[in-house]
Formats: sequence, C-alpha cells, structure tokens
Amino acid sequence: MSKKMLIDAAHAEETRVVVIDGTRVEEFDFESQNRKQLRGNIYLAKVTRVEPSLQAAFIEYGGNRHGFLAFNEIHPDYYQIPVADREALMREEADDEDDHPEPRGRSNPSSENDDDDDDASDADEDDVMDEEVARRRRRLMRRYKIQEVIRRRQIMLVQVVKEERGNKGAALTTYLSLAGRYGVLMPNTARGGGISRKITTVTDRKRLKGVVQSLDVPQGMGLIVRTAGAKRTKAEIKRDYEYLLRLWENIRDTTLHSVAPALIYEEEDLVKRTIRDLYDKDIDEVWVEGEAGFKEARDFMRMLMPSQAKKVQAYREATPLFVKHKVEDHLAQIYTPTVPLRSGGYLVINQTEALVAVDVNSGRATRERNIEATALKTNMEAAEETARQLRLRDLAGLIVIDFIDMDESKNNRAVEKKLKDALKDDRARVQMGKISGFGLMEISRQRRRSGVLEGTTHVCEHCAGTGRVRSVESSALSALRTVEGEALKGGGEATLKVPRAVGLYILNEKRNHLARINEGLGLFVTIVIDDAMFHVDHEIERTASEARPEHVAVHHTPLQAYVPDDDDFDDNAVEDEEEEDEEILEAEEDEEYEGGRNPVAAREARGESEERAEDDGERAGRGRRRRRRGRR
Repeated sequence: MSKKMLIDAAHAEETRVVVIDGTRVEEFDFESQNRKQLRGNIYLAKVTRVEPSLQAAFIEYGGNRHGFLAFNEIHPDYYQIPVADREALMREEADDEDDHPEPRGRSNPSSENDDDDDDASDADEDDVMDEEVARRRRRLMRRYKIQEVIRRRQIMLVQVVKEERGNKGAALTTYLSLAGRYGVLMPNTARGGGISRKITTVTDRKRLKGVVQSLDVPQGMGLIVRTAGAKRTKAEIKRDYEYLLRLWENIRDTTLHSVAPALIYEEEDLVKRTIRDLYDKDIDEVWVEGEAGFKEARDFMRMLMPSQAKKVQAYREATPLFVKHKVEDHLAQIYTPTVPLRSGGYLVINQTEALVAVDVNSGRATRERNIEATALKTNMEAAEETARQLRLRDLAGLIVIDFIDMDESKNNRAVEKKLKDALKDDRARVQMGKISGFGLMEISRQRRRSGVLEGTTHVCEHCAGTGRVRSVESSALSALRTVEGEALKGGGEATLKVPRAVGLYILNEKRNHLARINEGLGLFVTIVIDDAMFHVDHEIERTASEARPEHVAVHHTPLQAYVPDDDDFDDNAVEDEEEEDEEILEAEEDEEYEGGRNPVAAREARGESEERAEDDGERAGRGRRRRRRGRR
C-alpha cells in the first residue's frame, strides 16, 4: 500500500498532519494558533528566585508563569565562582567525557524534582546526554549548593524541555540542543555527541562515527547523529551540520542584542517539524492543503532534502483533503474512549490525573475454540492497537493496560513481544514492564507534546471533568439543604435560583418541605427558574431579612378568613346581574329544546349547577341568596 503524508493547513487557527498507510492512520499531529508549542524554544531569561529546599531556581523567561530550572540543568559557566575553580570543573568534566566516550542515552533532567514520567527531550536525541553525564552533574551538585553559585537577577540562556501543564511551569535547561534532519547540535556540551542507540547495525555505527569525527566539530560542542541519518551519506550529514552551525551563530547574534526576558529562537512550526521529523523515503506523496502551507513545505524540503522536493504537491480540489482520504472519521475516534478491534473486542481508554488506564474487553469476540484462544487473539489485537493509540493520542506518563486474563504464561510472553514490536516505531521513549499476575502491564511513555484531548478540549462546565452529573433528586435535596442552612441564620424572605428540572422537582415533590421551613424557621422562599444555570448549580439570595435572637421561638398568628359585610355590596348591581343571569339561562333552555335535548340533562352534563355558580362567582351567589330572603 502507498504511504502518504497529508498536511491540512487550510485554516490558520489549526494545522493538522497525518501519515496514512493505505487507509490506516499511523501518525497524527496538530498545532493550534492560540496554543503554540514552547518545547525547543530558547529564551534569554532572568533568575527571579533561588529555592535551596528544591535545589532549583525559578526563571522569568516570558511565559505564562515562571519556569523551573533544576540545579543539575545549570551549566558550570553560570556558576558565580572564581575563574580557576570554574576551569577546574570544566577540566574534570572533560576528563570524565574521555573516560566515557560512547554515550548511550539521555537522562531525564528533571526527574528528581518532578513526579511526571515524561522526558524532556526528543526520543531521537536520546544520546544528547547519557546517564553517565547525569551522574557527573550530580557530582557537581554535591560539591556546590545552588544558593552558593547562583544569584537572583542573574541572566541565563535557557531552553524549554517540558511544556507548561496545569499549574506547573515549563521545565528549563541551560544545556542547549538544536535539532536538524539528520543530527542534533549541542552548542555548549563539551565533547558530547555520538550515534543514536536506535541505530543498531555495527557497520552503520562505525561508519557514522567516522563521519562525525571528520566534521571537525568545534571544541565545546557536540553532535548527535539521529536515527534518520543511519543510511545517509557524509555529504548529506555535513550539509545538515552546517545548517545547524549557521542557526547557532544567528542565535548568538540575537542574544547579544537582546534584553532579558526575550525570545531568542523559536522552534519550527508544525509544517517544518513534520518534514524534518516524520518524513522518510517510504512516503510516496506529500499533499498540502492551503497555499501558504504548500509554499512553506516546498521551500523547506528544497533546503533540507532537494532530491525529495518533487514529492510535495499542492491540493486544490473542492473536497477537503482529509475528507477525500477518509481521515476525518478516524480522527473523530480519538475523542471517544472506546476503540473497536477487528475481532469484535474493544479498548476503553480513560485518562486520569495519576495515569492512563487501558481496559481490554472481548466484546463479541466468540469465534475461537475456547476461552484461552479468544483471550489470546483479543489481547494480541489489543497490544497492536494500543501502541497505535498511544501515538495518535500522544498519551504519556504512566500507562496501565488491563489485558484479559490468560492461564498459560507463554501466551503472556507472546502478548508482551507483540506490544514491544508495535512500539518500535514510536518516536517517544517507552519503557514497558511485564504482565503481572493480575493481567496488568505498566508502561512509561515520554511526553512529546500536549495530548489531543488536552490541546483541543476544555473541562466540561456541567460535570467539572468527572464525566458524571448529580441526578435531579440529589441536586434538589442539595438546594433544600442550602435553604435550611440559610434559614438557621434568621427568618425573612429569600430567593432560590435553580435550573428548570430542579425547580419543578422541588415545587412538585418538596412543596411541603418548603412550607415547614417557612412555618418552623420563619424563612419564606421563592423559587426562581434560571435556564442559564447548569444542572448542579443553585444560588440563594436574601430579598428581605428579619433578624431574630438565637434560641427564641418564632410564633405565627394564624390568618383569619375575610368575611365581608352586607354593606360591601351594591344591591342594584346585584339585581342587574341576577336578571342578566336569568335571561342567559332562559336563552340556553330555548336552544336545548330546539335541538331536541333535555336542558336539565344538558346543564348537568356541563356542570352548570348552583354549586358551580357559587364557585365561579362567590359574590354574585351571596347576592342572589340575600335577594331570595328579601322576597320571602
């Protein structure tokens, strides 16, 4: 099947990118105009606070909140110590580099000060700073404390390695790295560099190591060859390296003419990042919808990979690009927790504050010969689909998969191998455990960007993110309890605003309870329906207060019925009304006789008795009774 890259840049507010293999979506990324990515940006920043208890500093760099800079992410060049001591530190670091010349991977720089499991760097930059370098930094920390070497208002050049998230500010580092297509340049990491550990072929590693050594990287810098450079020639890697050197020179010049806090370098936008990181020679076509996006993609491809520029094509048809390739339906599933499997089973994915839970269910999968075979087949499909969903949704941190229980351990090993193979193509760094006796597998995945739900949705105003709302009965009782609490403060009058469904329930089912509050506590409550309120909301407001001392009972004088005197009526008016009533009754009787019906029966059918006349007009009825007494 042909592999295509589709870039939807038709709307300036949001850019979307997918890589499809036939009709199957394999990769998805997006960028919103009002939520730009910060990771990779370089800022000239200022230290606002040094926190000895955290061994970290808070940095003003121009973001929404101050960034977090751990002590082990501060380069010794920024230490406020004598020059001789700083030079000794640098020599010690260089000697350690000589002892460990072959880097193997990058540590998580902020793991000691952050409880997230996400990493700060790109997975292809795993070799930027390995575990040995992290240990050397900790040795420097043991020699100094941050409050001894870092000062408030000190100016630093920092790079964002982890996005702002919730109440947490961005994580920063002073060890800079610039990513190209085939390599990563580290401008201030002395003698750092190496080959990505994802390149496993011995001959390729040996050849690429010779290429890096031939580039004559300046002292104090390091270069990493990314996975995409495994099969590239020396000329291609050299061209990418020279591009990164020019980029670093521009950053230095901008820094010298800036005042902190200031943005010095902004990471490439989504179109350029996609071509740099996602494109490979297996992709047959690159379609771009939107003229501005097409020109940007074409020009960047010409600069980065001139031989591949002809694959970038503009899409100008009336049917939207994603609709034509039937991508929209696949992307819509990202917003639903349920993911169907081919065999009839399904996944349920729930994101919580602590972890991501993936539940595997067999559903309608009943074609196999026994329960064990059904569980194995469903789990194998679930392992492959889970790896795909992790990429599409960019689920990160701690992930727990609840597989269907299987009796045979060899089946568990088969599922583990299937998942491991499916995760090989993931650009994020992934650590996975084994299936436990409870059928659970734990995975830790690097956070590359804001997840799809986090980046394109907001918390529901009705349920506050819980996914459930209180029933009408529960909401009504909660409102009544609020009324009772208000009544204990004193009698008077109050207005209770509630949604329509809650208000109708109170008036229909709890009217007697409101009456008891009025009689026992002296608070008269008026129910007001507010259709703008959410289902669980209610609001009480005093409209008239009547203070009463504590522990003093409130006594209510019963209301007397009003009985009018005869003088309240005009006899002439009553007589006129009586005559009019008699004329109307005589006319109705004539009509009934003409229609062949008994007028008495008709009046009884209509309920037109003297009792009804008394209900409809009490005053007229009393007048008629007085007139009869007068005639007698």
